[in-house]
Amino acid sequence: QVQLVESGGGLVQAGGSLRLSCAASGRSFSFYAMAWFRQAPGKEREFVAAISRNGDNTVYADSVKGRFKISRDNAKNTMYLQVNNLKPEDTAVYVCAAVVECYGISVYSESSKYNYWGQGTQVTVSS
Repeated sequence: QVQLVESGGGLVQAGGSLRLSCAASGRSFSFYAMAWFRQAPGKEREFVAAISRNGDNTVYADSVKGRFKISRDNAKNTMYLQVNNLKPEDTAVYVCAAVVECYGISVYSESSKYNYWGQGTQVTVSS
């Protein structure tokens, strides 16, 4: 029902910033609650941030609060993750996820809630 394609990753020095994007192909982007997850080699998938359908409600993992900002532009079918003050431990593949949501204000931090996933974009932070 929707395809998700991430972009914007790259190599950055510690303290630097990136803007990740998740472009959705579906016509009904505004009906999906969205989230970002990340996974480093040898590590379990980790929740990063989530955003409601209308973009007004967000939730962040404690490890990224104050440094990352999730947003969405439903007119452009795109979700964003602004990542600031990057640390080497932020190095991971960042993946976007989506789920059809009947209630516009709901947000989810559990990966099991999402059934559409992108392929990810690599973020590498050097020290």
